[in-house]
Amino acid sequence: MGTILFWVIFILLLLCVLASCIRIVPQAYAIVLERLGAYRATWGTGVHLKVPFIERVARKVNLKEQVVDFPPQPVITKDNVTIQIDTVVFFQITDPKLYAYGVDNPIMAIENLSATTLRNIIGDMELDETLTSREVINTKMRASLDEATDQWGIKVNRVELKNIMPPAAIQDAMEKQMKAERERREAILIAEGEKRSTILVAEGKKQSAILDAEAEKQAAILRAEAQKERMIKEAEGQAEAVLKVQSATAEGLRMIKEAGVDNAVLTLKSLEAFGKAADGRATKIIIPSDIQGIAGLAASLKEIVVDKDIKAEKALEKITETDNTK
Repeated sequence: MGTILFWVIFILLLLCVLASCIRIVPQAYAIVLERLGAYRATWGTGVHLKVPFIERVARKVNLKEQVVDFPPQPVITKDNVTIQIDTVVFFQITDPKLYAYGVDNPIMAIENLSATTLRNIIGDMELDETLTSREVINTKMRASLDEATDQWGIKVNRVELKNIMPPAAIQDAMEKQMKAERERREAILIAEGEKRSTILVAEGKKQSAILDAEAEKQAAILRAEAQKERMIKEAEGQAEAVLKVQSATAEGLRMIKEAGVDNAVLTLKSLEAFGKAADGRATKIIIPSDIQGIAGLAASLKEIVVDKDIKAEKALEKITETDNTK
């Protein structure tokens, strides 16, 4: 019975030893292995076996990117202003062996190194430049820390200034300055707005005057066109009236000519008109210079009329004789 119990205990211990010799390394981790106190190997992801009692796991290293937020550090600027700055460092372990054997406390080493580097950078800058040059400070710190931590198997990816806190008096002065600056910008914007408004009003008046002038010009042109049309119509009417008078005169002359009226008839008509003018009503009588010619013309007309009467009587007698003969 005692022998069986011994073998059971022995087997259990053997299984425990064998189980402790099997190590599974997860993703994004690494194991630093030592043999008899000296560095043996670095295990990556997977299943590994170690020699019991001779080899041991010195350190399990996280290979993922890590973030460390350091507390605020007092820093003095070039113009002797003490400000508080806290930083955030993003780093990643690239060499587990150097990380395990390079420095005793890597995080504390990075914190102290970031504080000294920050003091060196801020010491060359004034307060205003410090407040407006975060990106420059971040770049300089990252380059300095990355170079210093290479021998520790650490790569610094980014360094960010989380807060920059000047003294309370400086903050009050900055707030007053910002308030004055905002008021100045407000005054400038108001002045610019009033200026633009005045310009727009002047432009509107200018455009209105131009439009009024254009309208007056168009109205004058239309009035001139109307006057021109009216004068043309009046001229055409007068021309048409003259044409009609001339046509009527020509028609009268043509009718007189067809009726066989000669100068003798016209002269006789003139005498008749002269007789009417001399009927005793007129106070003045104008005697034509050719009155003698008119008298001779009247005698000739009388002879012509008598001759025509004689010829007419003779023709009537012949007609009567002819009728009696029949």
